[in-house]
Amino acid sequence: MHSPCILEQKIILHAPDEHEFIERLRHPATQQEAFRELVDRFSRPLYRHIRNYLIDHDDTDDVLQNTFIKVFRHIDGFKGESKIYSWMYRIATNEAISFLKDKARKNRMSSGDYQLSVLENLTADDYFEADKLTVELHKIVASLPEKQQIVFRMKYFEEMKYEEISAILGTSVGALKASFHHAVKKIEEYFNR
Repeated sequence: MHSPCILEQKIILHAPDEHEFIERLRHPATQQEAFRELVDRFSRPLYRHIRNYLIDHDDTDDVLQNTFIKVFRHIDGFKGESKIYSWMYRIATNEAISFLKDKARKNRMSSGDYQLSVLENLTADDYFEADKLTVELHKIVASLPEKQQIVFRMKYFEEMKYEEISAILGTSVGALKASFHHAVKKIEEYFNR
């Protein structure tokens, strides 16, 4: 039997509880109260997850709100093939990536260049506490291919296990390990210059 992943330990719902909770989210009489519980339980971890991509606090808040709106609108379509947190993290990841691409396109930049421009303004952000090395690491990660960025951020910054990332992204553990390995190799090469 596997031990719970870092994320599971923080926000796990056991199978009978999760099924009952989802039914409460779907039923009109209990939906509002259940949705408030969902927001209370998942706001902080989803905020941290999204913030790893967007860096900016206000952008993160916008994407977090959009994530919960999508969850609320599509809860009836949730099939239960994964844990609800995996489904929500998938939505949050997709929302963050879409938001990043839209912002970059509006600014006529690549996603990586847009992330770098946001990182340049980091010192003015009261909500981002990081030393120079962490800021430099974020800059390097922003230059990686999208898949490597996603996997590296989830594995390194959020300390998720490969099985957990696999459930969220729908990618095999082997492919995730390869993406992480390539990302680490590129980051090491940068720091060893």
